[in-house]
Amino acid sequence: MTYSRAFNRARNSSSLISWIPTGKMQKTVANCIELTGIGLHSGKISSVRILPEIAGKGRYFKFGSNVIRASTDYANESPLCTTLCKYGHSISTVEHLLSALEATGVDNCRLVIESSHPQDSSYEVPILDGSAREWVDAIEEAGLKEALDRSGKSCEKLAPVLREPVTVWKNDSFIAAFPYSKIKITYGIDFPQAPEIGCQWFSSTYLDKDFFTKELASARTFCIYEQVEQLRESGVIKGGSAKNAIVCSESRGWLNPPLRFSDEPCRHKVLDLIGDLSLLAHGGNQGLPVAHIIVYKGGHALHTNFARRLSRIS
Repeated sequence: MTYSRAFNRARNSSSLISWIPTGKMQKTVANCIELTGIGLHSGKISSVRILPEIAGKGRYFKFGSNVIRASTDYANESPLCTTLCKYGHSISTVEHLLSALEATGVDNCRLVIESSHPQDSSYEVPILDGSAREWVDAIEEAGLKEALDRSGKSCEKLAPVLREPVTVWKNDSFIAAFPYSKIKITYGIDFPQAPEIGCQWFSSTYLDKDFFTKELASARTFCIYEQVEQLRESGVIKGGSAKNAIVCSESRGWLNPPLRFSDEPCRHKVLDLIGDLSLLAHGGNQGLPVAHIIVYKGGHALHTNFARRLSRIS
């Protein structure tokens, strides 16, 4: 069955989300990948190894004897990052890594994380340069291969297709998704207190890993300089610096230019969204829904609430 025929059949389905064949086989990494760095919020050093996994296993984190799947089932609401929690253990700041995996087509992998404080029950994925670029570069260097199941057979990857409009919102922030034949993302941010950021919009049809690599992967996380001290006093961004974030002052503008894109903050929000919506994936299938997704003033909590909403109606 062709993708277009499957898409039309999905639109005639009785459920709000239908899973259709993409015509692509599930993949995994061809070789082991390992990156080490500081955690943005914890300030602790950790390393992540991305290891090959069989078809149908999806993406999951492993530390010691503990396993947490990259799924909406374990997503914990938090404003500054996305955290996965299970049985008193947690892994935070997973969004950039998951965004890179989703965009480059690493459908199945084991993510082994180790911390400089192994006695802790909480781990954090290293922030690296504040973007997903180093993850994408490492994945491209390692290469991909077709994932096979326990019987040695390949599995076709499915994609979630939205059939009816779905909206979630909080105050003046919202995510609205509408049926569409492709994955299209339109994202708006507004920081009136920081005129150098101001109101920005980014919109594009999400096509392939080349688009992600060129237009989104290198967009870094950002913060408002006047809020830094308050955030640190609240126990977050302990590992934050000008090396892993772009910093904007309300009165002085960007403190560590140059930007990689004129709208880098907005593009980074799209990067975050892709990582957060990847939590909809299961069984080695695609996480990003086939839909036009419109976001205004979103954040990790809103992103994961939206993914959770879709997972309940699929």
